[in-house]
Amino acid sequence: MQRTVDVFAARAAPAIFVVLWSTGFVGTKYALNGAEPLTYLVIRMLLVVALMAVIAAIGRPWWPDLKGVGHSIVAGLLVHGFYLAGTSIAIAHSIPAGLSALIPGLQPILISTLASRFLGERVTPLQWGGLLLGLGGVLMILHNRTMSGDAGWGWFASGVSLVSITIGTLYQKRFCSKIDWRAGNVIQYLAALTLFALGAWLFESREVHWTAEFIAAVVWLAVVLSIGSIGLLYWLIRRHASTSVASLFYLVPAVTALMAYVLFGERLDALAIAGMVACAAAVFLVNRPRA
Repeated sequence: MQRTVDVFAARAAPAIFVVLWSTGFVGTKYALNGAEPLTYLVIRMLLVVALMAVIAAIGRPWWPDLKGVGHSIVAGLLVHGFYLAGTSIAIAHSIPAGLSALIPGLQPILISTLASRFLGERVTPLQWGGLLLGLGGVLMILHNRTMSGDAGWGWFASGVSLVSITIGTLYQKRFCSKIDWRAGNVIQYLAALTLFALGAWLFESREVHWTAEFIAAVVWLAVVLSIGSIGLLYWLIRRHASTSVASLFYLVPAVTALMAYVLFGERLDALAIAGMVACAAAVFLVNRPRA
């Protein structure tokens, strides 16, 4: 019975992760109606750190040594800090929620190159084909979009988030995989909180409109995204190769775009829908078992 549950959980986890991760872009759009991007992230991280501190106090995990703390800080700045700042700033600079996931959706191409180079993970020709197919799908979804002016800064911020989450995923797998997730996450989120607080103090007015929509969005993003989906991501990283985990991000732009269409009326044309199909096929190819 337990084995059946474990098998079902392992098979369902990728789909659950994609859906949860996609809600992050939609939730961020709602949260930005109440505060500037870094200010909102400070509030979100304060809640996350408090929740993780309670979880750690109850579980009493083994805490890493000074070297492990340093690795956790670096991973936290990459996976949470610059990634979340980049995506939030992108949405704040006129990038629709349905498109803000597109640049980070290129992660599998970059991460496969780095994983094969630095982690010794073998990427098969079929997987390379899937990665390229996914890249084509993302480009189809991205076609005919404005890349200048205020939107240009938004796309630049998305590029920062792409580089950050790519390097952070590899760094997490290589240096933090043996650190207890409860202790590691407390350190990582504290590092991200420090980054957001410094940025908000330097660059933003720090004004907050405490509407029901803002509070609900922040609670969802803190509990479901920062604790639920990040914990699931690290679980997947431990159980699967970096290339296979990264390929799941190909589905995020499509799922996010569908959510944005329903919630915000962000429309998709035929080429964008074809791009979604290509992304789904890419995930299938990249996740095929190696011979």
